[in-house]
Amino acid sequence: MKKLFLLLVIAVTGITSAVAQLPSVSLKNIEGKTIDTSKLNNNGKPFIISFFALWCKPCLRELAAIHEVYPDWQDETGMKLIAVSGDQGQDSYKVAPTVNGNGWEYEVLLDPNNEFRQAMGVSMIPTIMVVDGSGKIVSTRTGYTDGSEQHLIEEIRKLVSKK
Repeated sequence: MKKLFLLLVIAVTGITSAVAQLPSVSLKNIEGKTIDTSKLNNNGKPFIISFFALWCKPCLRELAAIHEVYPDWQDETGMKLIAVSGDQGQDSYKVAPTVNGNGWEYEVLLDPNNEFRQAMGVSMIPTIMVVDGSGKIVSTRTGYTDGSEQHLIEEIRKLVSKK
């Protein structure tokens, strides 16, 4: 019985690890360069993936709130944020001006067909994921309320302190 339980634990752990890896979807960044999402990384340091759209007011509030503390977070932990826009059609052309106009220094990817969002199992935005240095998703949060960005840096600090 113990062996069966151990095999079950190993099988479930292996499945969880496989699911937690980033899927391969080809997206463009706001400069037009093609990026394979399975290769998203931060040179062994944690990073955040934020799924957003310009029409989503909570998304924009969250990205603006993170912008206020982003340089401090980067200095402290080396983390980075990758923002993935699900804007479609004409709205996708407004992403770069919005990012630049707000001074956001995030890596921004365009997902106009929501392929990456679907591959990640994201059903609503804003959704934000914390990814460890090896590319495994360690936490996910949907929705935004003022101040909830503090949870993100706490998650990042935990990951950085484990090294």
